[in-house]
Amino acid sequence: MPALQEDITDHAAPAFAAARPSLVGCTRTQLADALLAIEVPDRDVRMRVGQLWHWIYFHGVRDFDRMLNVSKVLRQKLADHYTLTRPEVVTEQVSSDGTRKWLIRMPPAPGDQIVGGKTMGAEIECVYIPESDRGTLCVSSQVGCTLNCSFCHTGTQKLVRNLSSQEIVQQLIVARDQLGDFPGLTPPTNGFIPSGEGVRAVSNIVFMGMGEPLYNLDNVSDALGVLADGDGLSLSKRRITVSTSGVAPDIPELGSRTGAMLAISLHAVRDDLRDKLVPLNKKYPIADLLQACRNYPGLSNARRITFEYVMLKGVNDSPTDARELVRLLKGIPAKINLIPFNPWPGTQYECSDWSIIEQFSDIVFSAGYASPVRTPRGRDILAACGQLKSETEKLRARARLVED
Repeated sequence: MPALQEDITDHAAPAFAAARPSLVGCTRTQLADALLAIEVPDRDVRMRVGQLWHWIYFHGVRDFDRMLNVSKVLRQKLADHYTLTRPEVVTEQVSSDGTRKWLIRMPPAPGDQIVGGKTMGAEIECVYIPESDRGTLCVSSQVGCTLNCSFCHTGTQKLVRNLSSQEIVQQLIVARDQLGDFPGLTPPTNGFIPSGEGVRAVSNIVFMGMGEPLYNLDNVSDALGVLADGDGLSLSKRRITVSTSGVAPDIPELGSRTGAMLAISLHAVRDDLRDKLVPLNKKYPIADLLQACRNYPGLSNARRITFEYVMLKGVNDSPTDARELVRLLKGIPAKINLIPFNPWPGTQYECSDWSIIEQFSDIVFSAGYASPVRTPRGRDILAACGQLKSETEKLRARARLVED
């Protein structure tokens, strides 16, 4: 079983000194192992896992004493050995359009940066996008990224490590805490939070934050199992989308293991250009990528693949590009998200003119594909698509100054 995430204080020495692991974000298997480790009888483990699952993921409790159908003796034993601690919310930014960005610091883990003999907990960013009938949480799967896509701000941060399945799930737990989306909590008064009968503050998950999900497939799959479990967080698999830059060999496996919806960061219709925009294309060129898409389990008109296409002025936005995109996707149940490029400090690219984006969209739409133009959200807090980049690099820079 993967190690449970530990809650480690700033004064711990050595870096991984004793602390009680948190059970928040655990899979059912991890919870069972945690119970067995404190000598809960085998015959009781399944029932106790069900109880913990309900309290952690349905009610979002922070204290074992709130688990009223668990005996007082077991509650105390749990509290002696474990916690229900969440990662730390370092900052929250709220955009003028209601988008929220959280910088979250995880407890220290192997592979994290060591500064002054102390392990610094990894930092990631996740983004919440509210709409009238839904709320979408964009989660990260890695700390940093290894792909170096030239138009993406996140890609300028080096890969630190994979996130555990527990850390991935915890992003949703943090979001629901912050949004008052567990029973008994009060939603924040600043910004818009969707509400109403049948409307959940967080109804959709997209793996479009930091990292390449298919380079962390085991943990992403385990996390998705927790997110979609009907007895807890209970998100529909049709409302969970995993986006990949094109790790072609693992695409069919993602579908068979998770049943999630698939999104492809395409962004170009020629290999020579995609090699520059998405360097992974040198390993898995467009033809291989699209063949893997055709083999995606469950692919149908009701379960279409989303192809993401960032609009870069004078680079990939010509009518010829639009017609070639239509040709490439022939026979694949698909919709095409056109994404106005979101500038970030130091980028070499500009966003296509609006008239060019509309012309591109018209060509794609006339060929029978839905081609919505994604409305930029959270630009004023650098929370828009391709802009995520955690504070980790700033911490490293400050640490180097101190050490020098």
